Order: sequence, then structure tokens, then C-alpha cells
Amino acid sequence: MSKIKNKFLDLKSKNQKALIAYVVAGYPSENDTLSAIRGLVKGGADIIELGLPFSDPLADGPVIQNASHIALQKGINLSKFLSLVKKIRKETDLPLVLMTYTNLLYKQGYDRFIALAKKAGIDGFILPDMAIEEAGEYLKAIRKNKADSIFLISPNTTSTRIKKIISASSGFLYLVSVFGTTGKQQKIQQYTIDAIKNTKKLVNGKIPIGVGFGVNNSQQVKFFIQKGADAVIVGSAFVRLIEKTSPKKIEAEIAKFTRSLKAATISQ
Repeated sequence: MSKIKNKFLDLKSKNQKALIAYVVAGYPSENDTLSAIRGLVKGGADIIELGLPFSDPLADGPVIQNASHIALQKGINLSKFLSLVKKIRKETDLPLVLMTYTNLLYKQGYDRFIALAKKAGIDGFILPDMAIEEAGEYLKAIRKNKADSIFLISPNTTSTRIKKIISASSGFLYLVSVFGTTGKQQKIQQYTIDAIKNTKKLVNGKIPIGVGFGVNNSQQVKFFIQKGADAVIVGSAFVRLIEKTSPKKIEAEIAKFTRSLKAATISQ
């Protein structure tokens, strides 16, 4: 059984939902990333999503785009990313998910890339630009290396297409809460609530649903949990916090913020 699946089963036994926290690898430096990870672990994050920067991050909003650009300027690449993952693995056994773009895997070869990442300690993969119709080779490599493939759906994805994506997904299903890129949501829209409800029916307990994009505070986390999400994914809010915090305080500030978000996933 996968580490991600085990985590969701463990949380279910405790009457909790998952907090999935995203950070950009190498931003603003490798040491700062490690400090942020330590803060996430201390604060009670359940799954950590690591962004491997790409030069054309289509799904990312300005906050994550800027962080990715800085990390690339400072030399983050696959080799340094894998080295960072190995360091993280020495400090935590939490599930680690890699979020990046298809071109990086395609250039290396799906099997080679996934094998290297899995060996370093990555448990699952999120590729926002991977279309289900073109995922054959990718999924073959995922299964061969016993990793999880986490696909994205949006509020306007058709039910027929959602069923196809469910059958190809493992770990959890990533429901994008807004039309557009990460970090933008201010007010929760009715179409998001409807999408959670519809997806829950289609999933029918087969796989957990994680809701992300534009989740910025504990109130929003609690709202999505109450509407049926099995996990809530927070990204830009963590990156913004890292951006405005001095390196010495990153661990403590991230831990504090994580604690407030995690508390919203626990049923009273």
C-alpha cells in the first residue's frame, strides 16, 4: 500500500482530514526550503508537496511563478532537487508529492525520472499539464515504480471525463477550486461547492478528494472540509509567508501557520 493511501487511512481512523502543504524547492534557497519543511512537520502537515520549478509554469499564479523564477536563477535543477529530497527524507517520513510539468519528465524519459524521484523519496506525482488522453507512457512508468499519479480536475470537467481521470488516479484526486491559476481565490464560489458535491458522488469513496488553488486561511480550510473535501491543499499562502519572513524565523512562522490550518481539519 502506498504511503499516501496509508496516511489517509490513518487520518480517517482519527476522524481527521488531510492538510497538504506546498513549497517551492530551492526558494529562496535550499536551506530555507529545509527550514520551511521542518516548520511544516512541526506544525502538523500531513502530506508535503514539493514544487520542482519549470520555466513555463502554466498552472501557477504570480506568487509561485516568482518563487520558481528565483529558484531557477539560483540553480535549482533535477539533480539538486533529488539531493534536497534525500535530505528531507532523513528528517521526516511524511508522504512527499512532486509537483512539476510534463516536459521535465518527457526530456529525461518517464521511467528514468520517476525511478530517480522514487528512489530519492518521492511518493506521488502531480503534473498539471498531463492530459489523461496522453498519459499512457507516464502511467506505465508510475505503476512500474509503484508511485501515485495525482491528476487534476476543475469545476467544469465533465462527469464522463472525471470518471476516466478517477480510474487513472491514485493517492488522491486534485480538485482545482477556481477557474485560473493558483493563489487567486478571494470568495468561495458556488460552482466550487457544486463541483465538490458532484465529484464526491462520482468518486463514491474510491479515492480521497483534495481541494486546492486559492486556499489562504483556516476558515477556508474548514469550509472545504465541511463541504466534503478529504484534504485541503495550501500553496501560495506558504510561499508568501516564506517570502516575507527572515531566514532565521521561517521554521517557527511556518510551524505556527501550519498549526492553525491543521486545526481546521480536525472534527470537534
